[in-house]
Amino acid sequence: NENGELIEKDGNLNTKGSEDIKLPKWFKGIIYEHGEEVTNPFTGGGCELNNLELSVYDFIMGSKYIFEMDPKKVTEKNVEELQEALKWFRKTNPEAYKTLLD
Repeated sequence: NENGELIEKDGNLNTKGSEDIKLPKWFKGIIYEHGEEVTNPFTGGGCELNNLELSVYDFIMGSKYIFEMDPKKVTEKNVEELQEALKWFRKTNPEAYKTLLD
């Protein structure tokens, strides 16, 4: 609603600004109740993400970390999910994708 409270739509909990966004069906990660400002640690650029974008962003960053720390345990499914998450994020919020992940 107008106050940024949670709205349930098609099984996704959405905060203000994310009412028309749907998570991919394969996404089994944590869905945050609120979004927040995220800063690119390399460039210092930042973006405000809604709760769904933040949930996927953290999934992407966590996946990248695990891939770097223990690449032998990475499965084809893990790689596909990361690629799908990146594709979803790029399509959902191209500006934030360029600022945070490109």
